[in-house]
Amino acid sequence: MRDVLIGIDAGTSVIKSVAFDTAGRQLAAAAMPNRYETLPGGGAEQDLARTWADTATTLRELADKVPNLASRTIAIAVTGQGDGTWLIDKDGEPVAKGWLWLDARAAGVVEEIRARPEDRLRFEKTGSGLAACQQGSQFAFMKRHMPEMLGKAATAFHCKDWLYFRLTGERATDPSEGTFTFGDFRTRGYCDDVLEVLGVTDLRHLLPPIVDGTRHSAGLSAAAAEATGLLSGTPVVLAYVDVACTALGAGLLDRERKPGCSIIGSTGMHMRLAQTPDEVLLNEAATGYTMTMPVPGVFAQMQSNMAATLNIDWVLSLASGILASQGITRTNGEMIALVDEWISSSEPASLLYQPYVSEAGERGPFVDANARAGFVGISSRHGYADMVRAVFEGLAFASRDCYAAMGPLPSEIRLTGGAARSPALRKILGAVVGAAIRTSEREEAGAAGAAMIAAVCVGQYKSMDECVGEWVTPLLGAAEPSDRKLAAIYERTVPSYTLAHEALRPVWRSMAASRAN
Repeated sequence: MRDVLIGIDAGTSVIKSVAFDTAGRQLAAAAMPNRYETLPGGGAEQDLARTWADTATTLRELADKVPNLASRTIAIAVTGQGDGTWLIDKDGEPVAKGWLWLDARAAGVVEEIRARPEDRLRFEKTGSGLAACQQGSQFAFMKRHMPEMLGKAATAFHCKDWLYFRLTGERATDPSEGTFTFGDFRTRGYCDDVLEVLGVTDLRHLLPPIVDGTRHSAGLSAAAAEATGLLSGTPVVLAYVDVACTALGAGLLDRERKPGCSIIGSTGMHMRLAQTPDEVLLNEAATGYTMTMPVPGVFAQMQSNMAATLNIDWVLSLASGILASQGITRTNGEMIALVDEWISSSEPASLLYQPYVSEAGERGPFVDANARAGFVGISSRHGYADMVRAVFEGLAFASRDCYAAMGPLPSEIRLTGGAARSPALRKILGAVVGAAIRTSEREEAGAAGAAMIAAVCVGQYKSMDECVGEWVTPLLGAAEPSDRKLAAIYERTVPSYTLAHEALRPVWRSMAASRAN
C-alpha cells in the first residue's frame, strides 16, 4: 500500500528528508548538516556532488525509520534554499561549485544596474528588487569576470533544481524561481526585457524549462533509486522554492484572514498574500520580491532581511565565549533559556540595535551590501541584558520595516522557523508590529509545503486550498494578542529606528571603502 509522501528540504545549514502520511501527519525525518565555504571578496560556495550525496544519505536514513518506505512512497518532492547559481555542463557534471544566496560578489554590479532608469522595467516585470544573491546579478558578474566558466556551462540551476536533476535526469526549474530573477510574474514565464536589462540576453540558453510541480512529475531514475534505496519510477515533483513551500506549510494561504507570514530562521522572510496580480504592491524603492505560489493566480509578496537569528546567535556567542574562557560551558539550550530572564530584567527600547550582522549586508526593505550591525544609544547604565533585549527588538523592528514596505501592517502573523519557539521573540514581535501571533505546530513547514505540492500533483487533493484545510489549519496554535502597553512604547521608537539606519548608510559606505583600500 502506498501511503507516504516524502518532502526534501535542502536548506543552507541542514538537508532534511521528511516522511508524511496522506493526511499530513509527520512520520519521521532524517537530516544531514549542510556545508559551504566562504571566500575572500564575499564569495559563498557549496559543492554540488556533496550536496547530492548528503541528500541521498538522508533518504536512506529515512528508510531506516519508516518500515517499507520504498514500496509505500507515493511521491517525492524537493525544495531548497533559493537564489544562487549552480552550473552544470552538457553531460550533467558540475562546472564549478554552486554560488549561494549568501554570495556578495555581485554587489557592485547590482549597484550599477539599480542606478539605471531601465531597472524599473525589470522590477515591474519580476516584481522583485535586484540583489547580489540572485542568479541574474551573479550571471552579470560571471559574464564580466569569469566568461570561461560560463562558456563551459549548459544549464544554470538553483539548489533544488540540481537535486531534482540528480533524482530524475530532467533539467527544469519551477515558476517561483524561474520568474523571480528572469521573468514576468504575471505570465509565470521568462521575459526577454528582463534579460536585456540585466545584460545577459546571450545567456538565455542556460535557463532550463519552467515546470509547475502541481501538474508535472518525472520518474525516479535507476541511478537515483540505487543511491537512495527508493524504487525506480517513483514520481518526483520539483516543488517551489523553500520560502514559498514554508509559507504554504505555515499558513499563508488563508484567503479569508489574509495574515502575514514570517519565517524567522538564519534570515527573516516576511510575506503577504496577493490573490491577483493587481494586488501586488510595488514600492518606489524597488525592493522586495514577488513569488508565484503553487495556486493559480496567487502570489506571495515578500520582503527579506539578510540576518535574523544570525543576530541572536552572535549575541549569545559573546556570552558563551566569556564563560568558556572561565572554564564554564553552557549548551545552546541553556543559553537560550537565559534569554527570557535577561529580557524581563531590562527596559524596553532603551537601546536601538541595527540587525545587519550578515557579511552580505541587507536586502529588505532597502538594499545595501555595506550595511552592518550596531547599537545606538549605549550609556554606562546599560549591561549585557539590555544588549540581548535590543537584539530581539532589532529583529522585530526589521520585520515591521519589511511589512510596512508591502502595505498596511497585518493584524495577524503566522510565525515559523526556529526562533518561533521563543516566547520573548513572539511577544516583542507582536508588540512591534501590533499584530496577534499564531505559531504553526508544524515541525518542518518547508518539507511539508513541498509534500503538499506533490499531494496535489498526484491527485490526493482536488486543490491546494483543500490540502491546506487538512495539512495546515489544524496545526495553527491559538492567537497570542499584541501587548498594547508594550506596543505603545515601540510605536514611539519606530521613527528613531528608521532614522538610525538611514543616517548610518554613508558611514557603512565609508567603512567599506576603507576596508577595500
